[in-house]
Amino acid sequence: MTALRPDLAIIAANVRPGSRVLDVGCGDGALMAALRDERGCDARGLELDPVDVASAVGRGLSVIQGDADTDLADYPDASFDYAILSQTLQTTMRPHVVLDHLLRIGERAVVSFPNFAHWRVRVSLLWGGRMPVTRLLPVAWYETPNIHHVTIDDFRAYVRERGITVEQAWFLSGDQLTSAAAANFRAEHAVFLLRR
Repeated sequence: MTALRPDLAIIAANVRPGSRVLDVGCGDGALMAALRDERGCDARGLELDPVDVASAVGRGLSVIQGDADTDLADYPDASFDYAILSQTLQTTMRPHVVLDHLLRIGERAVVSFPNFAHWRVRVSLLWGGRMPVTRLLPVAWYETPNIHHVTIDDFRAYVRERGITVEQAWFLSGDQLTSAAAANFRAEHAVFLLRR
C-alpha cells in the first residue's frame, strides 16, 4: 500500500476490492488514490476546501467541492458500497444528520475521529487547564475546525442508542493499533466500520 496516514491505511485495507466508494471530506485524495490504484475501487470524493479539490482533481480523481452538512442529501440511497468520513465528523455542524446520510448512501459507513478523552488530552486539561495541542490536534482552540469534541465512549453510546451495528473498530495510539480495552483512555484515534 501507498504510505498513508495510519487511520487511512486501516480504512484502505478493509475496503473490499472493486467497491464503489464515496470519501466525504476527502482532502487531497490520498485515500481515494490508494483505493483506486491498489484496490481497484471506483472512488468518488466530496471536499469543502477548494485547494484540496484542485489537488485531488490534479491526481485524476473524481472529486467535487461540497459540504457534508448540506450536500449529502443530494446523493441517492444505496449508491455506494462504502461512505467514508475520516477525521471530519467532529467538524460538521450536525454530525447525527451526516451519519444518517452516510448510512443511507452507503451499504457501510467508515467513520474515524480523534478521541478527545485520550489521557494526554485529560492531563493537559487537568494540569495545565488548557485545551491541548497534540500531533492529532495540532492547532490552538481558536483555530481548530473541531466543533464537536467526541470521545470513543460517546460514539459507542450514540451508535448503540441509534441501533447502528459496529462491524469492526480499530483504535490507534500514536501510529500503532491498540486494544479495545480502555480505548477511551488509551487511544488517540478511532476508526469504526458501521452498517444499519
